[in-house]
Amino acid sequence: MPDERAAALAALAVEIEACRACPLGSQRTQSVPGEGSPNAELLLVGEAPGAHEDAAGRPFVGAAGKLLDLLLNLIGLQRPQVYVLNVVKCRPPENRDPEPTEIAACAGFLERQLALLQPVIIAPLGRHALRAFAPEAKISETHGAPFQGETRQTPAGTTLFPLYHPAAALHNGALRPTLERDMGALARALPAARSTWRVARGGAGEASLSEIEAAAERDQLRLFESEAQ
Repeated sequence: MPDERAAALAALAVEIEACRACPLGSQRTQSVPGEGSPNAELLLVGEAPGAHEDAAGRPFVGAAGKLLDLLLNLIGLQRPQVYVLNVVKCRPPENRDPEPTEIAACAGFLERQLALLQPVIIAPLGRHALRAFAPEAKISETHGAPFQGETRQTPAGTTLFPLYHPAAALHNGALRPTLERDMGALARALPAARSTWRVARGGAGEASLSEIEAAAERDQLRLFESEAQ
């Protein structure tokens, strides 16, 4: 149920705030668990929070976030209609790339968020986010279309639709038209993705409570192992 899903996401955000499974948990100002509609069809997944996000505790609130909002507006969506989160929940120092151990420390949280949200489309933003779902894929080759290769973590029936990160267009203005075209392609892909999702949900239903609890137990085991090291 939507209310139960929202409550579960809120409870998970409290766990994320308390997490110290890697050094980032002690170095950041605030964790950034993610935000949006618990019933969103579109899930946007970034790499990690930056300085603005670390200060606000919210994803994509800086310049890249403003561009993301504009891109969503192009296809008739507002930020509250989608869900936005990052692979890594705490800011790496100096906005460096997350290290494998940091990604692993947050993996259980991402797994549980995906199990709760069950989106129609997951749009990884940039190569680092894409790697969480398709480790061998290249964003330059796969952006702007439903991903056809093998994926991991993607819920049954969910379409993976890679996009360039909005920050890439801020650094290289020539990429902005590409991002705009890709967002249009995402909007056009939504009806087919919705049909695929409904077929999968009809056969498997939403993630069961036992599946979500199992993911939580795996997450606690990762935390215990990290603290024991």
